[in-house]
Amino acid sequence: MPAPIEFIMIGGFLGAGKTTLISKLAKSYQAAGKHVCVVTNDQAAGLVDTEMLKSQGLEVNEVAGSCFCCNFNGLTDAMQEFETRRRPDIILAEPVGSCTDLVATIAVPLMQQLGEEFLHRPYAVVLKPNHGNKILSGVGGGFSEKAEYIFRKQLEEADIVLINRVDELSADKLQQLKDHLATQYPGKQVICISAKTGQNMDALVQALQAQSFPRQQMMDVDYDVYADGEAELGWLNATAVFRSTEGIPADDIAVGLVDHLRSSLRQISAEPGHLKVLARAGDDIAVANLIDSDSPTVLSLSTQTTSPEVAAIINARVRMAPEVLSEHVQAAIQAMAKSYQATTEITQMESFRPGRPVPTYRSTSS
Repeated sequence: MPAPIEFIMIGGFLGAGKTTLISKLAKSYQAAGKHVCVVTNDQAAGLVDTEMLKSQGLEVNEVAGSCFCCNFNGLTDAMQEFETRRRPDIILAEPVGSCTDLVATIAVPLMQQLGEEFLHRPYAVVLKPNHGNKILSGVGGGFSEKAEYIFRKQLEEADIVLINRVDELSADKLQQLKDHLATQYPGKQVICISAKTGQNMDALVQALQAQSFPRQQMMDVDYDVYADGEAELGWLNATAVFRSTEGIPADDIAVGLVDHLRSSLRQISAEPGHLKVLARAGDDIAVANLIDSDSPTVLSLSTQTTSPEVAAIINARVRMAPEVLSEHVQAAIQAMAKSYQATTEITQMESFRPGRPVPTYRSTSS
């Protein structure tokens, strides 16, 4: 019998930096000679993260249309499909950022049903510092208490809490976060990282060599509060194609769309949990993102390519009605088209509120 596949799930709230971290982890494991595959997850098709990871040469399967916990079989099918090409040594899984209770609904059922095939590593949750400090200090991170409930439950169920973006934090801010975690989630293993620079990646890889931590019982989750917290967010995935004989810079489309949305959302005090745009010009891509209303737009991947046709994938999770979010995105698309005297075609537009989570399985103990 072949050795079991290592299963590593990386959770965390919307915009925490999970995809960037998964990319760094994958490269680290590849450098050690491991064959790595990735499963991404979203409530709708058309995920920026999937395309970005594929562009880096990774094998990626996407579970779309529901979260992992509500489509357990979709997750296991996606993982087993990799073996039809080449058996992975490691599978990295990225759940939806508004999900929690993943140990009880994914990790433990996976071990109970497919324990001989997969080796479950500790569950790591990425903490977004800006929202984290606000929520843990009691100030509030721009979301309701019900949405913050999800954030807190993610930390509660984590085996390892990863404070991300430490390269951008002052010593005081970092210490505040550590103090909040030590007080509110005592005993948690905390690792300070930068997914962008790779800082402390060796420490994380070492921590992920452990077996998943045994649990006598699963944490309590109020699914009514959980459902209401998720439903607070407007969810949008869209694809638009810009065409101009003059040529369009892909970087500018990615940054411009995020900047336009950032400005219009700030005017109505609509807090973004996650806003990401991928602009594709031929085989080249640019990615821009916004992690919260207080932060600037970041061009996380540049291509410096100009093309007569640029396709933009837009993923937005914002505290507002989805139909209003759709209007803001359409306005941003039209504004960018006008800037470059381009024509536009919206080939996909899905906006909705996530439905109530109904897990396929939920274990009460490990």
